[in-house]
Amino acid sequence: MEQQWDGAARNGPASSSSEENSVSYILHHLNEDDNPFGAVSPPLYQTSIFSFKSFAEFRDALTDEVNHSVYTRGNNPTVMLTEQKLAAFDGAGRAKLVSSGVAAISHAVMAFVKSGDHVVCVRDCYDWGAVLLAKYLPRFGVKHTFVDGVDTAEVIDAIRPETKVIYLESPTTLTFKIQDVEAIAGEAKKRGIKTVIDNTWATPIFFNPLKLGVDIAVYSGSKYFGGASDIVAGVIAGSVEDINLIQKQEFLQLGTVPDPFMAWLMLRGLRTLPIRMKAHYENALAVARYLENHPRIESVAYPLLPSHPQYERARSLFRGGSGLFSFRLATKRFADVIRFTDALKLFKRAVSWGGYESLVLPNAIKYYEGDDIPPERLPLVRVHIGLEESADLIADLESALREVTG
Repeated sequence: MEQQWDGAARNGPASSSSEENSVSYILHHLNEDDNPFGAVSPPLYQTSIFSFKSFAEFRDALTDEVNHSVYTRGNNPTVMLTEQKLAAFDGAGRAKLVSSGVAAISHAVMAFVKSGDHVVCVRDCYDWGAVLLAKYLPRFGVKHTFVDGVDTAEVIDAIRPETKVIYLESPTTLTFKIQDVEAIAGEAKKRGIKTVIDNTWATPIFFNPLKLGVDIAVYSGSKYFGGASDIVAGVIAGSVEDINLIQKQEFLQLGTVPDPFMAWLMLRGLRTLPIRMKAHYENALAVARYLENHPRIESVAYPLLPSHPQYERARSLFRGGSGLFSFRLATKRFADVIRFTDALKLFKRAVSWGGYESLVLPNAIKYYEGDDIPPERLPLVRVHIGLEESADLIADLESALREVTG
């Protein structure tokens, strides 16, 4: 039986019985009692600088730019309100909004490593996270080890005396493999190693990794937090100490500034997040069930389907799932993948995900006919199931799958 919307995953319910800790209170009311003129929607502070009434006030603000608005590169009231909601939502001491998801990943890792250090990372993580570790940080003497992540012992065995960060993504990109987050975080804590996890797929609606001992959660805010495919943003959530360090050491130095209008749009998107996530989950389950029984589909990788090899682990971690999953067409022919992709009418051919629309991204798009493509990667297709009627999406897939001849 699939995990239900209000299931009892080990990391606790999405909402607390305490009114002021509930998701509804946080996303709709937290820190909004003093909106100017009684405005229902928080104001947008679209300004680059802030002025002060005296020398003393000006100096105090410059001395503590983490907690004061001086220049929007550092802080802005619209951005800060969004951060306060995101921190409470994730059960974090503090959250930092940045200009993109890859900026969130980079800051969270780079803040805790220096030349000679080592990072353990799951192999199938988001592409630009892998580039950071495999190509960028080695320029500065930071080493890495990629692991599959399914076997917790493999992750622990990869730890070296110089390991400073373990980077997780559960489930992983394209392959949707799931780590035992609690066990890995517990072992890392014993050894003084920071754990960072990309929790974009589940969002805090369905998973709260900080409650299982993870130090820092990162998100692409471009996805579900915005929900309309009209912003690019990143979020870092963790303890006050860790986020303050990241702000002072990485954020202010590198200038990955979140635009106030982007933050305001995210605030708007967050209001409907619980409702949207429920709809994405229900739609994705319906489509995934259809696909796993289709003769032109070899396999489906959706963590909350019983056919997923780590279904029980998924049920123990996630209260529900998002709209993103992958499947393999039952073909070895490049042309079949092209015809299937081009035949889809409702699924848009695009990168990213997390908006209201349904998307398709064939892994074969990275290759050309005649390239040496790994056989398990050629038929791999990622889809994001949006907020359309699931019956319409299934009919679209049914029609396109007729193009797969095997």
